[in-house]
Amino acid sequence: MRRWLKRYLAEGVEGLRDEPHPGAPRKVTQEYREGLLHAVRRRPRSLGLPFSLWTLRRLVDYMAEQTGIRVEYETVRLHLKAEGIVLSRPQHTITSPDPEYALKKRRSKRPETTSPKETSSTTPTSSI
Repeated sequence: MRRWLKRYLAEGVEGLRDEPHPGAPRKVTQEYREGLLHAVRRRPRSLGLPFSLWTLRRLVDYMAEQTGIRVEYETVRLHLKAEGIVLSRPQHTITSPDPEYALKKRRSKRPETTSPKETSSTTPTSSI
């Protein structure tokens, strides 16, 4: 508080303005942000890319190629989140050309039941 008072007494109202902060300038510009939003709202294949879903890393690579600005994927995630966009992880599904695949898959998901005949006894038997 004392520092603000000293600045006000020394420079008046102009002394209360924020001073420039140290550090590197921001990499993400408004133009970059607009390009990012434009890209993420389009399907990658419509942009001539060989995949159909965006991931953060793919989006970072695409934007670096388009703008020459490479940022961390966490930076891209935060900018997307600020716009209400959240990329979910891709869901991988396994399929098969086998026409009976669905039936076999259902069978494999059912819990196996064992009948009393199939259970072996734990007492050893001798074979003489």
